[in-house]
Formats: sequence, C-alpha cells, structure tokens
Amino acid sequence: MGASDRWDRIRRIASVADRDADEPTVLAVVVLAISLLLLSPVAWVLIHAGEMETGRIIDLLARETTTAVTVNTLVLVAAVTALSVAIGVPLALLTVQTDLPFKRFWTVTAALPLVVPSYIGAFAFVSAFGPRGELADLLAPLGIESIPTIYGLPGAVLVLTLFTYPYVFLTTRASLISFDGTVVEAARTLNASRWDAFKRVTLPQILPGIAAGALLVALYTLSDFGTPAIMRYDVFTRMIFIEEQSRNIDAAAVLSLLLLVMAMAILAVESRIGASRDGAYVSSGDRRAGEIQLGYWKLPAMGFCALIATLCLALPIGILGLWLVRSTGAAPEGFVFEAQHVTNSVTLAAGAAALCVVLALPIAYLSARGDGTLSSLPERVSYVGYAVPGVVIGLSLIYLSLRFVPFLYQSLFVLVFAYVVRFLPQAVGTTESSVLQVDPSYIEAARSLGYGPITSFRKVVLPLVAPGIAAGAALVFLTTMKELPATLMLRPIGFETIVTYIWLVRGAAYQGQAAVPALILVGVSGLSMLIILRQEA
Repeated sequence: MGASDRWDRIRRIASVADRDADEPTVLAVVVLAISLLLLSPVAWVLIHAGEMETGRIIDLLARETTTAVTVNTLVLVAAVTALSVAIGVPLALLTVQTDLPFKRFWTVTAALPLVVPSYIGAFAFVSAFGPRGELADLLAPLGIESIPTIYGLPGAVLVLTLFTYPYVFLTTRASLISFDGTVVEAARTLNASRWDAFKRVTLPQILPGIAAGALLVALYTLSDFGTPAIMRYDVFTRMIFIEEQSRNIDAAAVLSLLLLVMAMAILAVESRIGASRDGAYVSSGDRRAGEIQLGYWKLPAMGFCALIATLCLALPIGILGLWLVRSTGAAPEGFVFEAQHVTNSVTLAAGAAALCVVLALPIAYLSARGDGTLSSLPERVSYVGYAVPGVVIGLSLIYLSLRFVPFLYQSLFVLVFAYVVRFLPQAVGTTESSVLQVDPSYIEAARSLGYGPITSFRKVVLPLVAPGIAAGAALVFLTTMKELPATLMLRPIGFETIVTYIWLVRGAAYQGQAAVPALILVGVSGLSMLIILRQEA
C-alpha cells in the first residue's frame, strides 16, 4: 500500500470518527428543542403568575373559593386512591394467588373498566341513580319519591374509583406474577400463617407495584375534568375551566399553578418509587407460591368480582344500550350525530399519533443509548405533560397562541400540539423499550461497512423497533380519541368531534343522542385494552 493510500484511509477513519463525535451532539440539540416545546404550556402559567402583582396573587390564594377547591381536590384524590387500592389489590390477589374459579374471565373483567372513559361512566351513573334516573322511576310506584343524591363528593368518588382502580389492579398483578413464591413457602415452613406470610413477605415485595398504581390513580383523579363537572363537585380542573370561560384569567392562572404544584409532587413521588423498583428482585421462571384454597370463601370472592364487573361494565353499557333503544325519534336540529364527527376525531388522533412517533424517536434513542442523567432528563421532561391536566394545557395554549402566534389561535395545529404534550410519553415508553432490545453491535457493524448514522439507523434500528413504535402510535391514537378538556377548549369554532358532541348533547339533556358516539368511544378504548393485555402477556 502506497503512502497516498495510507493517508486516504487515515482521512476516511478520521472523517467517520468526527461524524460519530458530532452525532450525539446533534441528537442532544434536537432533543433539547423538543423538550423546550413540551415545557411551553407549563411556562405560560409561571410567566403569567410572575407578571401578576404579589398582592393580587395573595388575594386570590386567600379567597374562600380557593381554599374550598384545594380541600375538595385533596379529599377527592385521597378517597379515590384509597378505595382503588381497597378494590384493586384484593382483585389482583384473587386472580393470581388463589383457586378462584374462572380466573382468566375475572382478570379480563377486572381490567376492562379502563375501556369506559370516566365521563361516560359518570353520564351512566347519573342516568341510573340521579334524581330523575332509572332507579327513581322504579321506586316511584312504591311511594319512594326521593333517593340520596349522587351529585357531589360521593358520586365523584364512586365513579372515579370504579373506572380507575384497574391501574392498581394491573400494577399489583404484575408484581405478584414476577414475585418469587418460594420465599412465601419458606415462611410457611417456619409455621407462619398465610396472613403473617403475606404481611411480612409478600406485601413488602409488591408494595412498589401497589404504590405505582395508586399514584397513577391519584394523577388521573387530579387531572380529570369530566367526572367532577358532571357530578357538580368543585375541584381545580372544573374551576379553572369556569374561570377561563368567564375570562377571569388571573384566577385561572393561580388555580393552574396550585394544580401544577400538586401534579409535580405526585410525579416526584412516582419517580422515587420508580427508582426504588429498579433494584427489586424479579423471579425468573414459574416460581409462584402455591395457590391459596378459598374454601367456603369461594362464593363470596366470586360475588365480589361479579359486583365490581356489574357496576363497572354491565351498568354503563346497559344504560348506553337503553339510550340507544329509546332514541327512536329524529334528533333536534343542531344535535344530529354525523359521520363528520368521527372523521374529525380520527383525523386529529392520527395526526397526534404521527407527530408523537416522530418526536418520540430521538428522545427514546438518546435515553436508551446515552450515558448519565442528562440523557434520561428529556424523557422525564416528556412526562411533565402527562402529569399536567388537559385543562391547564388548554388554558396555556390559548394564551400562548394569542400572545405569540395569533394566526394559530383556535387552529387544528394548536389542538394537535396539545395532544402531543399530553400523550407523548406513551410513544416514548414503548419506543425506548424497543430500542433497549436492539444489540448495539448491529449498529457498529453497519457503521464499519461505511454507512452513515442516519442510514444505519434506517436500515438496522428502525425495522427492529417498528413494533414498539406501532404500539406507541396506537396508544396515542386511542387516548387522543377520548381526550375531553383540551378538545373542548382548543378546537376551532364549529369543529366537532365525538367527545365534544357527547358533551354538547349531555348539556342539552338529549341523552339518547349520546348512545352511539359513547359506544364508539367504548369500542375504541377496548382496542387500547387489548394492547395493554397483550403487553402483559
């Protein structure tokens, strides 16, 4: 080999080395820009609060309304979280560690309440147990003219508990499945009772899973808008929406700031629990403890499972079916459900899913392949939007667009961006899991063959992570179809989707017209549950 050939080879090697050195920098810059975009809705709340006079902020914080809303929100979150644990943990134990008959069936029915959006469940419960509901009509011939009201705190707690406890059920069940049951058997050989073995051995091991599910319930309850609004219970989300509609922006901003503080506190706790789970022992192979024989408790256990399934599934679906049967007449003008509503929902959801996939790829790749805290920080930042309630994101984007990009105000672009901020973590999580399964040596081999970073990623990484990308896109699509507050606040005038149509006819008391779109939403949510159950398998 001549001297000139050797120098050419050295220059090519140096060129590849320089390109490899530049690649992480370019990726980090792209991810940083995405992270700043995701934080923009949160920034508006902080900016607006900073522009307000201190005295004005103190006056708003000291209002009796603010105090009442804060207490209401805390009570609702605490009650729903506690009751969800009380339902979800026993169901998980029954379906994993006992000889409960038809365990697979009860597992599916225990998870399926997630397919019913909580505001649809609230509609159904008000229709069944409200002052002029089905139960009141049945009791009227018996001389019972009034029943306890479902409105207020009791109704909000009941509905949110029934449609969020599956978070606790699924995370607890996952912990029980991965738990090494031989430890329990060892405790039993030392003459420990079933209860002592559970309390001393099983519970400490599955506690992170229980806590993770409980925190998801708390976060959902804190951010939910539809159920408190339907149950006429004043919490942060409902009051922020009312203040924004009344153009009391200062009050809405202060309430949003308080809500953000609560959401960030829950997210911080979740992060600490996630860190504590990293070192948890996971059993390899099938080493579960022996089944607990229920004996004469078998029928009460099945009755408990059947009661939950009836309240969460049979009742709301039955009410929707009843609405459908009764809605035989033509809908009033302005309240006709049209195919365009479905088309609008699908178009928005598809746009949000596509944009989430594009933005999730660099974040997931940097988090999976980078080193240190800085590489994983953008992934944590993406979860901020998931923790921020949709009503706060909607409020922020309204005034950010008016202030900086007025030509985008009430445009579909802003609405899709709100969905991306809310649901990007779903795409990031599934994509990162797929990237972590790709052997880095495959990429190194492609680079050694002279392929550039983009070509190597396209030819090697992308085909391998495609299933994770598809799962993330499907979850974003299905979740976007159900998003209520951001859609209500940001949609263009005259642009109706399935959820806004349901909200419209509910407000006008035309319940029968909500049957078909509500059943469509339940069906769409059922597809998301299939993805979740497939991931568990």
